[in-house]
Amino acid sequence: MAEFVGMTKEQVLKLLPQQVPFRFLDELLELDEDHVVGCYTFRKDEFFYRGHFPDLPITPGVILLETMCQIGLVALGIYLLSRTLPADEVPLYKSLFTDAEVDFSGLVLPGERVVVRAEKLFWRRGKLRSKVEMARQDGTVVANATVAGMGVKL
Repeated sequence: MAEFVGMTKEQVLKLLPQQVPFRFLDELLELDEDHVVGCYTFRKDEFFYRGHFPDLPITPGVILLETMCQIGLVALGIYLLSRTLPADEVPLYKSLFTDAEVDFSGLVLPGERVVVRAEKLFWRRGKLRSKVEMARQDGTVVANATVAGMGVKL
């Protein structure tokens, strides 16, 4: 299989299928064939804070996991696909979540910025498994996970 150069961070961001209000990736800081680092600021007016919880808004764990997957699976997966497929074929694929093992160790509150670091553990035929860590801007780790997904041509 031919190996291509790979897309830039900006090109990968443009191809991310998740959009507002369900996009939890503001910026890719680092990206190569082995890892990705991205960040997101949870805005105080996010739709889920109205109900989780009205008097004490806390970012739901499922949203933290989604953030970790958008960076550690979707963005990294798009980049890895771009190294194996022609650029015009990459948008035909969507990353689908298949599995996660996650450990939450802290809270993320409205207005906080998180940095997500993911390391590729396995990549073959569109299947990706990553080790992912989420930390607040100050470096306090709030979650660790092993996540998996696969690119499916739609």
